[in-house]
Amino acid sequence: MPRRTATLLASTVTLLAILVAGVFIPVPYAEMSPGPTVNTLGEHDGEPVLHIKDRKTYPAGGHLNMTTVRVTGADYKMNLVEAVYGWLSPDDAVVPHESLYPDDTTAEEVDQQNAEQFTASQESAKVAALDELGIPFTTRVIVASVLAGGAAQGTLHAGDVIKAVDGQRVDGPGDVVELVTSHKPGEKVDFRIVPADRAEKAEKNGDDPRKLPGEDVTVTAKESDREPGKAMVGITAGTAHTFPFEIGIRLADVGGPSAGLMFALGIVDKLTKGDLTGGEFVAGTGTINPDGQVGPIGGIHMKTVGARDQGAEFFLTPAQNCATAVRDVPDGLALVRVRKMDDAMDALEDIREGRVDQLVECGE
Repeated sequence: MPRRTATLLASTVTLLAILVAGVFIPVPYAEMSPGPTVNTLGEHDGEPVLHIKDRKTYPAGGHLNMTTVRVTGADYKMNLVEAVYGWLSPDDAVVPHESLYPDDTTAEEVDQQNAEQFTASQESAKVAALDELGIPFTTRVIVASVLAGGAAQGTLHAGDVIKAVDGQRVDGPGDVVELVTSHKPGEKVDFRIVPADRAEKAEKNGDDPRKLPGEDVTVTAKESDREPGKAMVGITAGTAHTFPFEIGIRLADVGGPSAGLMFALGIVDKLTKGDLTGGEFVAGTGTINPDGQVGPIGGIHMKTVGARDQGAEFFLTPAQNCATAVRDVPDGLALVRVRKMDDAMDALEDIREGRVDQLVECGE
């Protein structure tokens, strides 16, 4: 066999071997890519995304799209060829697998965490929207979660309404933390609560759970594993709300907290006359807290790409994501900087009135 032919054959065999190896060799990476966008004012899988009952609503035109990032599953084994392809793609991101799925966390735990964050974001969106509209509602302090193996396990339960700690009324989760940590490990902490089942029944009957008579329970504080000398009872205090009408958000297969801002704006639009967008295609992202503060999210570039691919012209961008977002802005998409709910409302007014030159954009 001529030397040249032999060399070519050897090179071909080597290349094929490398390609085959690349297909079968797993690498510790995961991939993020632009996910679907959903108009919060419209329908998804044949059902309205926002369902409001017992309150007058108004038709809403235009788009207020929430955006998503598609990620490979926790159990997916990426190979070397896929990783290289992802690295070369301008719209995708290949990241260490452990950054999305920590080694000490199961896939089920990640899914559960995302689901809980999504539920919490919906609650915060409702609060921010009704605050924006000046619609009153009630707030109560609850046991949001109980630490497995903690001092309160079996005594306090998620959903219990906390009326008082050590005889002192609590008006927010911070009051609970302050009163509990004023103790020393080994001391008893007295709680007055309305059990979760009674609170839920009262709310279904239209009654205020806070006004029900409480039950006294005692928990012996333990020492914090992370902060020696600090007392803890093994609960997370949170808030729950009773709204004057039903607000439902229906969106399957979505997790995490990043749609909060767009849900809040969608609710406001549905409850007010006219179109917040003026019929324009606006997309966006951002967490929102009950005070209307907008927080940063992950995967901002994938979300802007997904939004522009669907036709968005304006993208409401959390201020803390602006520095990353402006590095590679999709053509024809204006990145509007928002720090709070009021910023988003002002931006939508400018868009609606055609004052786009007054928008505060990322990079300004």
